[in-house]
Order: sequence, then C-alpha cells, then structure tokens
Amino acid sequence: MSEQSAVLLALVFGVITVLLVRSRDVKWWEAALISLFGMYVGQTPLLFAADGLVQWVISIVTRT
Repeated sequence: MSEQSAVLLALVFGVITVLLVRSRDVKWWEAALISLFGMYVGQTPLLFAADGLVQWVISIVTRT
C-alpha cells in the first residue's frame, strides 16, 4: 500500500469516526471502523492484518 493511499484511508476513517462519535450511538461495526482508524494512525503491528482485510474488502467492492 502506498503512503498516499494509507493517508487517504486514515482521513476517511477519521471523518467517519468524528461523525459516529458526534451521533453518540456507536454500533459494533462502527466500533470496528474506529479501531481500524486507530490502527492506521498508530501504525500498530496489527496494521498488516487489518490492511489485508481492508484490501480484501476493497477488492470485493471494486471487483479488481
């Protein structure tokens, strides 16, 4: 994953996180998005597993 796409994903997850926290009604899948945002920002060791999952979902959605 390029640095540009990682920054883009972090920004997207950040915007989604802000919107979810402002709504004060966080469901389990929204909590998963917030944790993905934290992993991308924090560059934790789990990033590689999460990145693989995100890339898999993106490839399914875009069919590439």
